[in-house]
Amino acid sequence: MYPPELVQPMKDDLTNVGFNQLTTPEDVDEIIENSGESLLLVVNSVCGCAAGNMRPGVKLSLQNDKVPTTLATVFAGVDGEATAQARKYFLPYPPSSPSVALFKDGKLAHFLERHHIEGGTAEMIAENLREAYNELF
Repeated sequence: MYPPELVQPMKDDLTNVGFNQLTTPEDVDEIIENSGESLLLVVNSVCGCAAGNMRPGVKLSLQNDKVPTTLATVFAGVDGEATAQARKYFLPYPPSSPSVALFKDGKLAHFLERHHIEGGTAEMIAENLREAYNELF
């Protein structure tokens, strides 16, 4: 468990642009079941690739004509039960932090694992997600 004062700025990085912070398994179930047409669910983390690549890339991806209707995030290592519940919806992919899941009509349609994020630039991540948005919506 990380100290709240350490992770709050990392949570704020996404919630300040419209992401819903999910902290319980029930929150996760509810948003996936009621997200409507599309949901972008981000597994946030304290690792450097989340700060340097994933969070900036996710935010950049939203600068697109087509974007998910619902945005949500769980924080690995902090909101453990919510993260574990989210990962059930990511199967068959193994647990990965950070990671990004895109759902269409409640079903997983696109997934970025940590190995897709590490070493990539924010713009590469954004472009990957934009392509998925344009294809799916």
